[in-house]
Amino acid sequence: MGVEGRTGTPGNAESPPAAPGGFNAQVVDWARMRDCRFDVDCVPELLERVERQDDPEAWKELGWRLVLEHDLVSPAGFAALPRLVRLAPRSAEARGLAGRILERAAGRHGCDGLLADCASAIKEFREVLDGHLRSRPADYLASFRALLAVEEEYHWANTLEGFTDDIIGVDCPHCRVGVTIAIGSFGCYSEVRDGDEEIRRDLRPAAAGELTGTGRWMHRITVRDGQEALANGIAHLFGKAECPRCASVFTVADEYTSANRPVMR
Repeated sequence: MGVEGRTGTPGNAESPPAAPGGFNAQVVDWARMRDCRFDVDCVPELLERVERQDDPEAWKELGWRLVLEHDLVSPAGFAALPRLVRLAPRSAEARGLAGRILERAAGRHGCDGLLADCASAIKEFREVLDGHLRSRPADYLASFRALLAVEEEYHWANTLEGFTDDIIGVDCPHCRVGVTIAIGSFGCYSEVRDGDEEIRRDLRPAAAGELTGTGRWMHRITVRDGQEALANGIAHLFGKAECPRCASVFTVADEYTSANRPVMR
């Protein structure tokens, strides 16, 4: 289903924080939790270090032990998630690392059981992020992307770059030509190349009242938090584009979602 066909609002920003559970209520068997370097004893020690005090070197090492580039996350990443969430209200590093873990939750990590055990921690993280975003923090974009991952909007969590110079590719649903969508300070347009010629058409942003589902939720959050550039970019992302080749009109977000939203197992 396309984005605009969804109903309801992701999550519930008005609900109270969830009670701890899952990993929060269990002793983790770290001997079974390999990190990205196939070690089992380093992550617990690193977590203890960052829990005692802010330790930049420990955070750096945790990052490359729990998450690899692209869509790879280690079993230790999911095992560490509840402890990262507990640190998240006061630590940008914890919020960022927990977000990067969840951005990869739809990947082929083979850890579905571990992820399911994190359900309570993920609910708690949603509340932490919602409150943090309301404070209009310096790490707003990273925290907003983390919230998108919490809501299982993985394709948007891994795509949004702040709309300073965002570029995505979609196929025209009518003539199937590849269309470049640009949203940023240099302009908001659709583009196709015809030989050496670039043919562009201006995007048609959606009005706030026209947005539904995920687009309405994303726009509402960013407007609430005074993030004008993000809100404007989202209005264009969930608005209309004209194909420069065949002149048909389509919704950018629907076409990007249909091609890129992961199929959850």
